[in-house]
Amino acid sequence: MTTQANAEDCVPAPDAEQVSHYLAGHPEFFDTRPELLSTLKLNHQSGCAVSLIERQVQVLREQNHDLRRRLLELVEVARDNDRLSERIHRLTLDLLRAGSLVELLENLDHGLRNEFMADATVLHLRGLTEQVQRETGARALAVDDTIKALLPTPLLENKPQCGRLKHEQTEFLFGDQSAAIESSAVVPLGDYGEQGLLSIGSRESTRFHACMGTLFLSQLGELVACMLRRFPA
Repeated sequence: MTTQANAEDCVPAPDAEQVSHYLAGHPEFFDTRPELLSTLKLNHQSGCAVSLIERQVQVLREQNHDLRRRLLELVEVARDNDRLSERIHRLTLDLLRAGSLVELLENLDHGLRNEFMADATVLHLRGLTEQVQRETGARALAVDDTIKALLPTPLLENKPQCGRLKHEQTEFLFGDQSAAIESSAVVPLGDYGEQGLLSIGSRESTRFHACMGTLFLSQLGELVACMLRRFPA
């Protein structure tokens, strides 16, 4: 008897990790030992001891609250996407209705200001004559190494650039309006800006930021580039 008792004493008690692993693999453990549930106590955030069942109910309620919050966030994102889709559709129709380059650029400016809350829009297009510049308000763009170094994201990486731009970038893109521009989006028109650049400015510093998605801006650039081919300058 003494030898058996000593042998049992030498067997190490399972540690917390082993107990946790066992219970995870045997979730039915307490089904055959319901009396244990009433004896187990856990500390609540308030400091009071609660039973295991009460704690499980609390955890489930917290998980349910978290799932509801995530669901509401997804619903709001879906609604935002629907509203964005509607605005894009209206802008596309306005551009398709244009009968001239002047009307096209006027519709683009109107749509971006009214549908997308832009405070400034400027088009820099390649190969514009002085007459077309006067008629449309667009600016001629001559791309060289200096301009590529100034705006590498749209002209060398072929991607829209969003956020707070450097002073020299804002000044080049927006000219006299640059002092009021706090954040911007610069969109290449055609591959690597082969047709030019669309600059959209906002007085709000957080309106455009570096981490925002640019899918819509890329699609807008493709749309405008396609429309410009209908009305060569």
